[in-house]
Amino acid sequence: MNLYLNGCGKYPAEQALLTFFPGERPEYPEGEPQGERCEINVAMRNERIMCTCLLVRGGRAYRSRASMDHSRIVDEVTRERYTGRVVKLAFFRAAVASGIPYPEWGCLTGVRPVKLVEGYLREGMTPAGARGRFMREYYVSKRRATLSVAAAKASLDADRSLGERDVCLYVGIPFCPTRCAYCSFVSQSVEKSLGLVEPYLEALEREISATAEAVGRAQLRPVALYIGGGTPTTLSAGQLDRLCAQLERSFDLSALREYTVEAGRPDTITADKLAALRAHGVKRLSVNPQTMSDPVLSAIGRRHTAKDIENAMSLVRSAGRFEVNMDLIAGLQTDTAEGFADSLEQVLALRPDNITIHTLAVKRGSRLHAEGAEQLPAPEEVERMLSGAMNRLTAARYEPYYLYRQKYMSGGFENVGWTKPWRASLYNICIMEELRSIIAMGAGGSTKLIAPGGRLERHFAPKYPGEYIAAIDRVCADKERIVGFHGV
Repeated sequence: MNLYLNGCGKYPAEQALLTFFPGERPEYPEGEPQGERCEINVAMRNERIMCTCLLVRGGRAYRSRASMDHSRIVDEVTRERYTGRVVKLAFFRAAVASGIPYPEWGCLTGVRPVKLVEGYLREGMTPAGARGRFMREYYVSKRRATLSVAAAKASLDADRSLGERDVCLYVGIPFCPTRCAYCSFVSQSVEKSLGLVEPYLEALEREISATAEAVGRAQLRPVALYIGGGTPTTLSAGQLDRLCAQLERSFDLSALREYTVEAGRPDTITADKLAALRAHGVKRLSVNPQTMSDPVLSAIGRRHTAKDIENAMSLVRSAGRFEVNMDLIAGLQTDTAEGFADSLEQVLALRPDNITIHTLAVKRGSRLHAEGAEQLPAPEEVERMLSGAMNRLTAARYEPYYLYRQKYMSGGFENVGWTKPWRASLYNICIMEELRSIIAMGAGGSTKLIAPGGRLERHFAPKYPGEYIAAIDRVCADKERIVGFHGV
């Protein structure tokens, strides 16, 4: 679609375009506006920030406008924020007028809609009042607004339980047995990169030591530790023992409330690995089937069956008391609403403490994006999957506790973490709602430093294992930024 912008940047317009017209891509032609297009104009008038939108589709013109009180604009950051809101709102009104299906998330395009609701609750609004305001201001459906309120309440509960100098730690292991069709993470197949594993661990140990030294000097207190990937359990039992021992030697983990390891692929779970993790105090595992349908597993590139998942869970249960999260993805190729419901029933029978319901996002860098997303369920079918899951999980007494959205997500829907009472993952809430700093180690690590009041800095490690190993001196030196940001 041709975009003509006056008074605003490209970002909010492009986000709105991708959300409301996912098949379109932005173009910026020169000259007078013509043809199928969207014209957006933003200006300050009478103490309000105003946006007008002209959308031309199918030879018909649709006009809309939106405005907000600009007295809250105090700097360039808030100016951009409010400009983005009026642009998205005006675009949404024109898009709905043109006949697009009414989006469940209304005019919202961002990753973290829960932050808005959390703000209402912090202002003193009741949950019912916050839900109503969310629906009125952003045209969010009642069901999505209800999910958002639940997640916002969980976030506030977590925030109240945290000290000012509490932080979360993340350790990335970028190796998997095979690469799934939907995956866009920078992970390497162990089959193809076995020679990188040992040098990667050696580099990671150096980074762990440098990070711990900086965290100690800044007087920060780790309360959650998450080893993710990739699939960390592609490492051997000895390698997992070595990694966990290095973390224990380096950090003061005496205040740790949650210790999670992703064991996402059942074909990587063995009794000796579980014993090694248990010996080091790991209490939470993420076992992620994504589907319990063998044909769908084959379609996405997994080399295991639903029976393998059941066997892996038997191993986990026999290894001692682990809290377990399990993931499912709605919208995988060849899947149906009935098939997804059956997968959920099989997962519920395994009695996990948490169940995360993801919506498929066809991201750049994934095999699905490169080869074409064929045989994917239509957005209407994905909504049936998600609605059915909401109803079934509620009936099974699971509660939503965190929520986020992503680009290129089928139907513009969401990912939701569901939990049994008192089993919510602190790390997941912290990273999604940006409650405390997330200090990352490993290739592709994204460190997010957060100060009281919301000041935020991001720092990124090299994405690929080979690049990370080559740059480890710089990666370790960069840890000084933690002290500069959080220093006492």
